[in-house]
Amino acid sequence: MDEDPVRRQYEAYPYPRRDPAEESKRLITGSPSNLVELNHYLFAGRRDFAKPFRALVAGGGTGDGAIMLAQQLADRGGPGEVVYLDLSDAARQVAEARAQVRGLTNLTFLTGSILDLPDLGLGRFDYVDCCGVLHHLDDPPAGLAALATMVAEDGGLGVMVYGVYGRTGVYPAQAMLRQLGEGLSLGDRVVQARRLLAALPPSNWLKLNQLVGDHERSDAELVDLLLHPRDRAYSVPQVVALARGAGLEPVAFLDPALYQPATYLKDPALLRALEPLDWLEQAAFAERLAGVMKTHCCYLAKGPGATERIARPEGSDSVPVAPQMSGPALAKALGKTLTLKIDLAGTKLRLPVPRLAPAILKRIDGKTSLGMIHQSLAAADPSLDWPSFQARFDQLYRPLNGFGFLLIANPLD
Repeated sequence: MDEDPVRRQYEAYPYPRRDPAEESKRLITGSPSNLVELNHYLFAGRRDFAKPFRALVAGGGTGDGAIMLAQQLADRGGPGEVVYLDLSDAARQVAEARAQVRGLTNLTFLTGSILDLPDLGLGRFDYVDCCGVLHHLDDPPAGLAALATMVAEDGGLGVMVYGVYGRTGVYPAQAMLRQLGEGLSLGDRVVQARRLLAALPPSNWLKLNQLVGDHERSDAELVDLLLHPRDRAYSVPQVVALARGAGLEPVAFLDPALYQPATYLKDPALLRALEPLDWLEQAAFAERLAGVMKTHCCYLAKGPGATERIARPEGSDSVPVAPQMSGPALAKALGKTLTLKIDLAGTKLRLPVPRLAPAILKRIDGKTSLGMIHQSLAAADPSLDWPSFQARFDQLYRPLNGFGFLLIANPLD
């Protein structure tokens, strides 16, 4: 009998719950590891995916990250390769079935532990995805150190771990369910957990937490959230310490605006007091201030100067890309008020954009450069010179990039 309680859980309840038949209807995408996004944050927007690209998905579960990467690489038509690794055979079977529905041939499936990676002879990877895994390991620093050995020097990692403040109420609920469920089978504990959730008083912190609703979707999500045998959460400083312990540096937290105090604070005196802090210290402050990060998604890289890997709109050849919805759809979403509206568990953000925003967004298709967009607009308004256009694009780019709506692809080196 397998003595690893984490493996036993995922054999009984593969996570997240996925139906392979739905692959014919939609591609599940997200952060990190979206190809456009990882190019933006790790390769300055200059990665040529027509060349060989190797990705490792470590702790692939039922396949979201691996399927997304493999499909996006296949769509590019280049020689991309994705290696999936997970300790659960049941989860792997779901992921393999999803790949089969899609006809993906650029995926290799392996069963095993992250800690075994350095001994598997897989070579180095341009990119390593490890989402929702490190916080379940008995020794997370050893796990991340193992992953770091798999990354090429000019490559990087996309990591997701649980956040402390956004999971308020989760850990007291876990403790209650451990008390109630001692000696019961996992199936019986699921039934018991549903009974407790129905009986929670209005004052309970889990019931009050608008950010956590995983347990309402399926038994697999409930088990992962509330009945997991090994689970811890991280603050921003703890994520930074974990990364640096493995010889890695944070490149960016997603979405960047969430980790900027100025997103929430408008008091000039308070903002001035924060100016001396570096970006990671400001991110830690913003985390405590907002309290909405139930997970931390971040990109990591080796060596100093990690933030220099982020793409920026450097000139007329830069191409704006809208990974979440099309440029025209973004223009429509801004409405007549020309305001980006974000609701963070009751914290309502209203971020204004310039009047030229709809016209710019309608021309963003992931292929058209800033120079070409400027030429199109200048044809109708000859007074719109390049510096004026660039200033307006920057006013649009800052808030939209802050929430992942706009990224940049730059000319290949």
